[in-house]
Amino acid sequence: MSKKSIMSNQLKEEIAKELGVYETVKKNGGWGDVSSRDCGNMVTKAIEMAERSVSQS
Repeated sequence: MSKKSIMSNQLKEEIAKELGVYETVKKNGGWGDVSSRDCGNMVTKAIEMAERSVSQS
């Protein structure tokens, strides 16, 4: 069974670049070396973006 991604890769990369963790992803070839804290910050940022999008509608 495959996991369904909630965030698109494009959105994850955009947020990672904004938070300064994309170099870790790029350098190591994946998301495995991104800390739990940074992943949590990425989720928080994605939620903020979604809330802004909904409130502007």
